[in-house]
Amino acid sequence: MKAILKRENFPSKNIEINISGSKSESNRMLILQAQFPSISIENLSESDDTKVLQEGLKTTKGIVDVHHAGTAMRFLTAYFAAKDGAEIILTGSQRMQERPIGILVDALKSLGAEIEYLKNEDFPPLKIIGKSLQKSEVKIEANVSSQYISALMLVAPMLPKGLKISLEGKTTSIPYIEMTLSLLKSIGIKGSFSNNEISIASVEKIEKTSLVIESDWSSASYFYSLVALSGEKKNFEIALSSFSKDSLQGDAALVQIYDSLGVRTVFDASNRTISLSKKNTELPDSLILDLSNTPDLAQTIAVTCFGLGISCKLTGLHTLKIKETDRLLALKNELEKLGATIQVDESSLNLEKSSKINSNITIETYQDHRMAMAFAPLSLKTNLTINNAEVVSKSYPNFWNDIQKTGVGLELMNFDV
Repeated sequence: MKAILKRENFPSKNIEINISGSKSESNRMLILQAQFPSISIENLSESDDTKVLQEGLKTTKGIVDVHHAGTAMRFLTAYFAAKDGAEIILTGSQRMQERPIGILVDALKSLGAEIEYLKNEDFPPLKIIGKSLQKSEVKIEANVSSQYISALMLVAPMLPKGLKISLEGKTTSIPYIEMTLSLLKSIGIKGSFSNNEISIASVEKIEKTSLVIESDWSSASYFYSLVALSGEKKNFEIALSSFSKDSLQGDAALVQIYDSLGVRTVFDASNRTISLSKKNTELPDSLILDLSNTPDLAQTIAVTCFGLGISCKLTGLHTLKIKETDRLLALKNELEKLGATIQVDESSLNLEKSSKINSNITIETYQDHRMAMAFAPLSLKTNLTINNAEVVSKSYPNFWNDIQKTGVGLELMNFDV
């Protein structure tokens, strides 16, 4: 499916958009709910990743295919390994079979897990025989993906003695580890994180409790970009719900980052709505950010800066090499089509200032949902076509409908021409 985008009736008035629950919070809570059925969850994410995880958790014997869902692969690897009696072959798409999981598997094996690689060493698919893991201490490299660490934290309550996790090296995406710890504590599980050491207590039973998932800040980022690129539009606001000023999500850093890019955020505490509007402010010549705690924002920020004609240097992006695609290379390829001068290496991106944007460019998504959504707001500056537009369903199935509400001209074509 192609998305053909044009700046036609933008902006619409009184735009209100409801974004579903955070994928990150939803997936963590589903693993905990599988262990403790007394937990009920409201405002669950509508993403494909969350649906895949839900389906996978219904199975204890057989094949579980997570398709492109990296979080599901990592969380289910730990869950099934610690689930006594489970007999699972855990697999995914061709790209998923190219994404490493050896660090997590090694950590689980050191706890006594029975996991076998069915094709290539360190990569899915995996054969997992679940058992009660009796050991209570593990070491793991901390500088690749925080999801490995969160996967261990989430199954720690299943272990008879709980779990102490020693982190080796610089920890990546600390807010996501803190999110996991906060969610554990919110249902009454004791835990701590200090001096590169995480401790989670064993728990047999959780009292009946209901949790409301906050909406997804990563999904909100595309509307921040849209407002930033909207020009000087008076009385133009986008209202997004349901968001908290005291968010557990690291991507709430959007508020400060986009404030410097001309977007004002106003919180309405009574109904947990945020209103985004354009500020009358002078933009910086360059934006320099360390995104090691918020790497999922990199694509959106880079495209916004290009559209605003300012340079940016983004660092802390080493995890983007092992996502749905090599996101750094994908960004370079597509921004260069639009006229950008950009350099990338293993962990950073350097975009030069540019005043020209090429028109009528077709953007490839590389089966990566964030590529499609990050480039869509640039349609306020130039006409775009985005290939494989359906990929947004991985995290934000209603994205194109919500973009259309803002007045951006949109035509979805269900065939290639």
